[in-house]
Amino acid sequence: MSDSIVIIPTYNEIENIESIIRKVFSLEKSFDVLIVDDNSPDRTADTVRKLQIEFVGKLFLENRAKKSGLGTAYVHGFKWSLERKYDYIFEMDADFSHNPEDLIKLYNACAVENASVAIGSRYVTGVNVVNWPLSRVLMSYFASVYVQMITGMKIHDATAGFICYKRQVLKAINLDRIKFVGYAFQIEMKYRAYAKDFLIKEVPIIFTDRTKGVSKMSNAIITEAVFGVITLRLKKLFNRL
Repeated sequence: MSDSIVIIPTYNEIENIESIIRKVFSLEKSFDVLIVDDNSPDRTADTVRKLQIEFVGKLFLENRAKKSGLGTAYVHGFKWSLERKYDYIFEMDADFSHNPEDLIKLYNACAVENASVAIGSRYVTGVNVVNWPLSRVLMSYFASVYVQMITGMKIHDATAGFICYKRQVLKAINLDRIKFVGYAFQIEMKYRAYAKDFLIKEVPIIFTDRTKGVSKMSNAIITEAVFGVITLRLKKLFNRL
């Protein structure tokens, strides 16, 4: 058993899932992998089950009954991982927008440089995004500027979804109070860690948009993020976070 687990939520990722799993297991640092699949109609979970025969004790699958949102998938994965005593718990997408090789950078930021949360940041050293239209880059970049203005967090990439959490961070956060599901979920997790004075470090990465499969972005996710940030700030001001 590794000291590190990579949680990968999936919904219709049949084109990417085997490649991403094999890439993680090829790294020089040992990582276990937990797939949280929301009953994908394309049978993503069946591919994972076949790979479990090859990667016994390293590849795990939690198959949920229906599509319930990114945030709830990660919370499910966090609780699963905490029960199994992992020290370093990662978020990563299945579509190769996050380079699995950067898992080692995030791990070192926590294990060697003593950060409590390491963020794979697209914006800490400029704009490091490949294959996104300009409109999407600007929306994402200014979303993080907006989050900084409202919350006071000095984080350049507040909506990032490539993250390493030390175990004690997730234990300190009341996961049952996490309600957001999209971008707002990513912001909420960082804000709750920030509010508890954990050391957060941004690690520069290059984000490459998916080449296979379909993005799960929607207007509802964007709206949730815009108003969710204000909700989080108000909760903290009234000591209800």
